[in-house]
Amino acid sequence: MHDPRESEVRRLVREAVDRVLGPEPSSAAPPVAGSARRVALGADHGGFELKEILKAYVVDELGWDAHDCGTFSTDAVDYPDYAAAVAREVAAGRCALGIVIDAAGIGSAMAANKIAGVRCAVCHDDRTVVNSREHNDANVLSLGAKVVNRGLAQRLARLFLTTPFAGGRHARRVQKIMALERASGG
Repeated sequence: MHDPRESEVRRLVREAVDRVLGPEPSSAAPPVAGSARRVALGADHGGFELKEILKAYVVDELGWDAHDCGTFSTDAVDYPDYAAAVAREVAAGRCALGIVIDAAGIGSAMAANKIAGVRCAVCHDDRTVVNSREHNDANVLSLGAKVVNRGLAQRLARLFLTTPFAGGRHARRVQKIMALERASGG
C-alpha cells in the first residue's frame, strides 16, 4: 500500500470539498510549482535569533526549503514590514506556508492578516497550532520570541508544517472567513 504525500492528501481533500461545496473563490494566487514544501520566514529584531534557529530547523531537520524575508540582524526594525513580506509570499503562492516572529507574536499576526488570502494565527502551544491548521487552515504562524522558547518554537513549527487542514465542515467556515475579507475589500 502506498503512503500518500501531504501535498497529495491536501489535493484530494480540496477536490472533495470543491465537489461538495463548490470551489472556494480565493484572493490568493494558486501555488507556484515547487512551493509545496517552501516556507517563508520573517521576524523583527526581537524575533531575529529565533527566526535563525527555526530557519535551520525547518531546512535541516524537516527538509523544507526556507525563504528568508528578513530581518537579517538585531538592529531595530518595524515588524509590520517583515510580517507583510512573509504574508505576500504565501498569498502569491510562492511559499506554501509562513512563519512570522516578533516579541509577542501579536503585532506580526495583525499585520500579516491585512494581506488578502492570509490566515495568520498567533500560537503558543500544541493545541493552538493544531487547531489553527486543522480547523482554520491557517497559512501563517505567528510566534512570540519572548513567549515561546527555542524547543517549543521548533515543536510548534513542526506541527504547523505537518498538520493538514481537515476540510469537511471546517472548509465552509474558512470560506466564510474569506468571504468576510472579500466583503471588506480585501
